[in-house]
Amino acid sequence: MNLIAEATKSHLKKNPPVLRPGNTVRVHQRIIEGAKERIQIFEGLVISVRAGRGLNGNYTVRRVGAGTIGVERTFPLHAPYILKVERVKTAQVRRAKLNYMRTRFGKAARFSKEKRESTVWEEPEAEKELEKIKEEKAEAAEEKTELKQEKEAELEEKFEKAHGGHVTEGAKEADGKGTDNSTGDAGGESGEPVSEAKGPQDSSAKLKA
Repeated sequence: MNLIAEATKSHLKKNPPVLRPGNTVRVHQRIIEGAKERIQIFEGLVISVRAGRGLNGNYTVRRVGAGTIGVERTFPLHAPYILKVERVKTAQVRRAKLNYMRTRFGKAARFSKEKRESTVWEEPEAEKELEKIKEEKAEAAEEKTELKQEKEAELEEKFEKAHGGHVTEGAKEADGKGTDNSTGDAGGESGEPVSEAKGPQDSSAKLKA
């Protein structure tokens, strides 16, 4: 037993939560999705606590969502991804497992002796973890803005290049037309024969002859 205790000692939390059935708690869980991290809060009623305060200890939290839909989640007592546990309310119950709460909703699910109590169990390194997650979120947001700005700059460059190409082609066409007109005028002035339209006088002179 001593060997097992020594082997599991490094995996135990320094400040594990002390919970009882009938407590309303708020569990802050760290969720990793790919390269992103976020904190999810699950609030509900503790309906059972099992296996004491050892490494195998766990507790089940039940939350009633919209209408009569109940969601239950079992959290290990010493899970490293549980950053913080808050006890919001306490109630006096006579059972170790509140399985009968699964069939009660609304006013029937309330306890007669219930009071508000604010207690927080948090690991010393949890604040560092939260700060780290915030910093990572800020860095990810900065990277997104930088990528967005780079994409916008690339699109602007492509647009300017395409627009500049159309302008140069139009200028070349205009220059070509100008040169054609200039050569035509120059040919007329150099003495080359230019066909002129014959008027009615020339035709009458031919008939007389």
